[in-house]
Amino acid sequence: MPKKGGKTADVAEESQAQCKRPKLDTAASPSVLSFESPDSLFRSLISPIEEEVFFREYWEQKPLLVQRNDVLVAAYYQSLFQLAHLKELCSQGLCYGRDLNVCRCVSGKKKVLNKEGRVNYMQLKKDFDQKKATIQFHQPQRFKEELWKIQEKLECYFGSLVGSNVYITPQGSQGLPPHYDDVEVFILQLEGEKHWRLYKPTVPLAREYNVEPEDRIGSPTHEFILKPGDLLYFPRGTIHQADTPEGISHSTHVTISTYQNNSWGDFLLDAIPGLVFDTAKEDVALRTSIPRQLLMQVDTADCTKKLSSLLRRLADSLENSRDLRSSDMKKDFIMHRLPPCLGCDSDHLTPGGKLPKIDSKIRLQFRDHAVITVEPDQENADEIRREMVYVYHCLKNRRETHMMGTEDDTASEDGLTRQSHGLRFPLSYLDALKQIWSSSTVNVKELNLTSDEEKENLALSLWTECLIEVL
Repeated sequence: MPKKGGKTADVAEESQAQCKRPKLDTAASPSVLSFESPDSLFRSLISPIEEEVFFREYWEQKPLLVQRNDVLVAAYYQSLFQLAHLKELCSQGLCYGRDLNVCRCVSGKKKVLNKEGRVNYMQLKKDFDQKKATIQFHQPQRFKEELWKIQEKLECYFGSLVGSNVYITPQGSQGLPPHYDDVEVFILQLEGEKHWRLYKPTVPLAREYNVEPEDRIGSPTHEFILKPGDLLYFPRGTIHQADTPEGISHSTHVTISTYQNNSWGDFLLDAIPGLVFDTAKEDVALRTSIPRQLLMQVDTADCTKKLSSLLRRLADSLENSRDLRSSDMKKDFIMHRLPPCLGCDSDHLTPGGKLPKIDSKIRLQFRDHAVITVEPDQENADEIRREMVYVYHCLKNRRETHMMGTEDDTASEDGLTRQSHGLRFPLSYLDALKQIWSSSTVNVKELNLTSDEEKENLALSLWTECLIEVL
């Protein structure tokens, strides 16, 4: 189905464009997004821009504006979050600071108008109406199932945490001063209109949030109005500010963000310690002593040549092994991401179907929600720590704590130990796990393990965690 007057732009040069709308979900409430897979969800989110074009021309490079002028898209976006939803949400014990902020931009500075303790809806509405304060609602996917569905699929798509904030701003007002963020940003305009100004980054692909004074940022590179159903993307580091025009009762938009601390630099900081540890086992050059009193010296310039040589040896080792392990980033992502959105039974995911036996055929479930890592044994305090295989998953994560920094990491069981949300196996199980992960189906008796007992134990452990089903 063609869009009605769909228009896309790199914001600098707008152009007319036709596109196909994703097929409506007739089994549930109408939706213009496709939830068949993470890929289809993202493609429908940025439509009519093609996925390949987006990553070639826009991602981490420049803003993208999609102006849709489509009644169905606008209605769907409005269903994600509205000003009218706040009254009911306030009855759920929201707290200032944790769940929402009340703020306004005054003379180029953010003024926070939060009260203490729990949010009172009448006071919140008074600040909104009389003080023209912006309401910044933190992580609404904790309360809104449709946002949960969107963000969970996007976490599968990006392999990175995806957070969100809703901003509700009354007419003739602005909530935040000009600033830039350390995340890739997707803006979905839900209600009303918002006047946006974007500026050239002073710190491309920034690694931190920062407010920029008006006299430093110059003139806007892009200026436009977002209307319901429109989408805006801009890379981290893009300086921006937005206000609700006079004559528009209020504006509501949701900011969906991802890729915080997810750069090559972050990955190297995570992976290099393991590479050094593994390489030092084989390369005596990394086991030789540093010069006497090196740690006491102010000027260590003489050591840079030696250090450069050792770094080259690490690079050679990596070229030969082609195995650069990420441990902490993988684990942090999987431990803190959203659980799958499975409908009314999603909070009670339990093993089902037949128990796996040696003659069973099994299939991996929730491939996008689990990772395999090899790490030193976290439960062995001996001087020589064996490497173990850990399987982490997010099936038992709690939606209500997503992006709130309060996810509990709880402990262990007998035998094959549960490590937070996952399992711990001897290193000899690695090939069998890779076999399950890389196959559409596999017979338990064909797993790459020595004994039938090990094969059954592995299958049963994964089944207990709802990671496999028996066919």
